[in-house]
Amino acid sequence: MIGERPALALATIAVLLTAYRMWVIQHLGIDLYVDEAYYWGWSKALDWGYFSKPPVIAAMIAASTALFGDGLLAIKLPSLLSYPLAALVICRLGSLMFDDRVGFWSGLAFLTMPLVGALGLFVSTDAPLLLFWSLGMLALWHALHEDGGWRHWLFLGVAVGLGLLTKYTMAAFLPSALLVMLAGGSGRHALAGPRPWVALLIAALVFAPNLWWNWSNDFPTFRHTADITQLDAEPGDRSNLGEFLAGQWLSMGPLLFLCMLWAIARTVMRVRDPVWRMLLGMSLPLLALVSVQALRGGANSNWAAPAFVAGIVLTVGWLGDGQRWRTVALAVVVNLLLVSAVYHWPDLARATDIEITRGKDPYKRARGWHELAQAVAPALAAHPDAILVAPDRDLLAHLIYFLDPREYASWNPQGRVIDHYQLTTDLSAAKGRDLLFVSRDPLDQSVLDRFDAAEDLGERIVPIHRDFERRVHLTLLRGFRGYAATAINAPG
Repeated sequence: MIGERPALALATIAVLLTAYRMWVIQHLGIDLYVDEAYYWGWSKALDWGYFSKPPVIAAMIAASTALFGDGLLAIKLPSLLSYPLAALVICRLGSLMFDDRVGFWSGLAFLTMPLVGALGLFVSTDAPLLLFWSLGMLALWHALHEDGGWRHWLFLGVAVGLGLLTKYTMAAFLPSALLVMLAGGSGRHALAGPRPWVALLIAALVFAPNLWWNWSNDFPTFRHTADITQLDAEPGDRSNLGEFLAGQWLSMGPLLFLCMLWAIARTVMRVRDPVWRMLLGMSLPLLALVSVQALRGGANSNWAAPAFVAGIVLTVGWLGDGQRWRTVALAVVVNLLLVSAVYHWPDLARATDIEITRGKDPYKRARGWHELAQAVAPALAAHPDAILVAPDRDLLAHLIYFLDPREYASWNPQGRVIDHYQLTTDLSAAKGRDLLFVSRDPLDQSVLDRFDAAEDLGERIVPIHRDFERRVHLTLLRGFRGYAATAINAPG
C-alpha cells in the first residue's frame, strides 16, 4: 500500500510532538485564551451556528469535554489532534503525487510549520479547517486520477461541506477546484458528467443547517465575516499587505516560505502536468485573493492558511525533484528551533536574567484569568441571585468558564450585536433584578441611572508582570429599571 511506511513513521513523530505540546501547555501555566473560553461556552449550548463561526469547533469541544471533562487539555484536544491528522493526509497526498519520501517530508514540514506550532497550543477553527481542506484535496486527486467511481466524489462533497461548517474560508476551495478541473482534460470530462455536481450538492446539503440558522437569526455570522473583511472599505483604509506577507513568511517558516516562492516561480509554466496544476491551483488563488484583501481592507495572517496544504507538497515535491533533501531537512530543523524557542521563551528569559514584561510575553493574553475569577468568586457567592454582567466578551467568557454562574448577560444598552453573548442574552426581562457588574473601569452615571441603588464592591487586581495586571471593578446594582431609565442615582 502506497504511503504505509512513511505514514507510520510520521504518525510516531506526530504522537511524540503532540505529547510534547501538551506538556508545554501545562509547563507554561497559561489559562484559556479568550476565543477558547468563548468556544467552550458555545459547546455547552450546541446549535447550527454562532455569532462569529459555524458550529464544528463547538461540536468538537463538546465531544472532547464529554469524554474528558472541562479541563484545559480536554478543550484544546480537538485542535491538538487535527493538525497531526492533517499531516497524515498531506503525507498520503504527497506519496500519491510523487513518492513516499516526498509524502513523509511534506507531512513533517506541515506539522513543524510555525503556524501549526503556534496555533497548536490553542483552540482554533483553522485546525479542523486545514484537516477538511486536506481531505478535500485528497478526494479530488483520487476522483480525477483514479477510476474510483462515485465514492471519491461523495467523500469530496462531505469534506467540503464539513469544511464550510468549520470556517467560511473553505468556500475558496470551490473556485480553486474548478480552476484545476477546467485546466485539465480529466477535469473537463468530469464536469460534463453528474459526479462533481452531486458532490457540490452534498456539500450544500451538509452546509444547509448553518444557512438556515443564519437566516433564522438575521445572518449574524455572514455580517460578522463581512465586517472583519471590510468589504465596504476604501482601498488603503486598512491596508496591511506588507504585514500580511511577512506573516506568511513567519507562518510557513523563513526558509520553507522562500523555497515555496521559488518553487512556484519554477513550476508555474508546468501547469500541463496534473501534479503541478493541482498544487498551484489549490494554493495560488487563495494566496492571491487574501493578498488583495490585505491590500484593500486588511487581512489576518491565518486567513490564507489552507494554501499551505498544497504549498507544502509543492515545495517539498519540487525540492525532492532536484534532490535537495538537505534543504528540506534544514527548513524543518529551522522551524522546529523557532517553535521551540517560542515555547520555551519564559525559560530562556529566566536563564538569561531577562525580565518578562507585557511586551515580552507572547502568552500574556492567556495569563491571570483563573486568579481573576477566583478574586471575583466570593462576591458572586455572596449574591447568588444576582445576574453576572460584563460589558465585553473577554471578561464574560472567562468568568463563565471558571465560575459557572447561574445567570449571566452582556451589558448592551445600545442593542448592538458584536458578539455571541449580545446575540443570545437579553436583560429586557430582568427589570427589578440585581446585577453583579464586572467592568474594567468604575461605572459611569449612565449605568447607575438605570438602577434603584448601587454598592461599590471595590477592585480586584491580579498582578502578572511589573507593567501588566488584570484589574476589574465590582459593583452590586439593585433593582434594574431597564435600559431606558434616566433617574439620577449615586453609588451607595
